[in-house]
Amino acid sequence: MSAIVNRNDDEVAPRRYRTLFLSDIHLGTRGCQAELLLDFFKHNESEELFLVGDIVDGWRLKSGWYWPQAHNDVVQKFLRKVRKGTRVVFVPGNHDEFARDFVGMEFGGVEVEDHVLHKTADGKTLLILHGDQFDVVVRHARWLAHLGDWAYDFAIWVNCWFNRARRQFGLPYWSFSQWAKLKVKNAVNFIGDFEKTLAAEARRRGVDGIVCGHIHHAAIREIDGVTYVNTGDFVESCTAIAEHFDGTLELIHWKLLESERAQVEANTEPQFLPGARVAAE
Repeated sequence: MSAIVNRNDDEVAPRRYRTLFLSDIHLGTRGCQAELLLDFFKHNESEELFLVGDIVDGWRLKSGWYWPQAHNDVVQKFLRKVRKGTRVVFVPGNHDEFARDFVGMEFGGVEVEDHVLHKTADGKTLLILHGDQFDVVVRHARWLAHLGDWAYDFAIWVNCWFNRARRQFGLPYWSFSQWAKLKVKNAVNFIGDFEKTLAAEARRRGVDGIVCGHIHHAAIREIDGVTYVNTGDFVESCTAIAEHFDGTLELIHWKLLESERAQVEANTEPQFLPGARVAAE
């Protein structure tokens, strides 16, 4: 079974999952991949949809309003899914922390919750939260977090123009910020510490695993007996987590060229957990 769907084939019926998890969409920013997200929803459906924080970037909207029609279309898509019977749950993050004032309420049928316990088809309990609660920088040095946010936006802008040129020469997408994140020692250490901290929180709460976002680094892995799942983001990597009807979790990458998708299908297996197949990172 492939994690890659041919996005240009309108004749193919949407792939159906038990649950989809998405985070860090950052509506209201120029780096948001709203059109690609609508394309994702065109080809993927689920009984439940969890929006795991930073769906709307309130930080950026405070400094200047940016809200094109495609961003509004994404919000309408969420509401349309509710009307068609999908359970949609929004767990706010630090960028849309204003929504935490409305925890326990519904808007157009979209539930707003601080955190959620989700039972998978194979009986495992997953704690769902954004993850910023465990980021010391966000909690105790807000000005530094905003500085990092500005630097990330600049990197996205550079990537946008750089990759336009690469695609003209038939070259695949390459992310400077993702590369730097995995090469800079402090960033690598931060990711590792974040993952261990979230896994420890799941273990403290007596659940089988945790689903989060926040650090824009998608992963499915076992950490000391706990399933750690990070949805990544839908700005650069454009990733999502899907739960199949047998409880298997799959990491889906949606930002690929046709040639890249064919290569992935031919040479790799999708990342699965828990289940028979687990792809090494």
